[in-house]
Amino acid sequence: MSELKQPGRRTLLRNILLGGAGLTMASSTKAAELCLRTPPQTKGPFYPLQKPIDQNTDLTIRDGNRLRARGQIIYIQGTVLGSDCQPVGGALVEIWQACESGRYDHPNDPNTAAELDPNFQYFGKALTGKDGRYSFKTILPGAYPADRNWMRPPHIHYRVLKTGYRELVTQLYFKGQPLNEQDLILQDLSREEQDSVVVELLPAPNADFELGSQVCEFNITLDEIRNKRRGGD
Repeated sequence: MSELKQPGRRTLLRNILLGGAGLTMASSTKAAELCLRTPPQTKGPFYPLQKPIDQNTDLTIRDGNRLRARGQIIYIQGTVLGSDCQPVGGALVEIWQACESGRYDHPNDPNTAAELDPNFQYFGKALTGKDGRYSFKTILPGAYPADRNWMRPPHIHYRVLKTGYRELVTQLYFKGQPLNEQDLILQDLSREEQDSVVVELLPAPNADFELGSQVCEFNITLDEIRNKRRGGD
């Protein structure tokens, strides 16, 4: 019976190198999947012409008010990352949205049949911490007609700014909303991109959140500006 031929040193070395390359490629692919830039979407026509004096992270009540905004209380929290998957501290995160009735506090909103909520803030902003984390307390926005045959699903607009990164304007949607499947803006994204901007609302997990509220996680990845000297960071 003939002996099994052992692989030579060169063959062993090649196999080790190929195996290592395969692991490296797999790791790189996984990292790329996790840190793809959040897809940009239209800013829309209702970015505030004049931002409110009250621009904090709690949109459910205005400063000096006792009454709270109408609607389901939700907490949106997440991490802002760079394309290298590292947290981005000091990023400015702005959000703006419709109130529960589906109307924006904007003079050009034609949805005048819907009532404005005088107790809702409509706009907020936050700075990420060193860990890249941000959070907002707000309400689930209402749907509204964008055209005669087009109802926009509940969504929240985002604008994220940080020196050394490309400005990102995008939108956040909520899982399980029937109008998602018909929305022209959301459906213009690839399925992978849609998955990155549609979040699931879950019951608040503990007493740190208001009773009866819901919580979601929306992580954002920015695209770093390459081949330019970064300053001020």
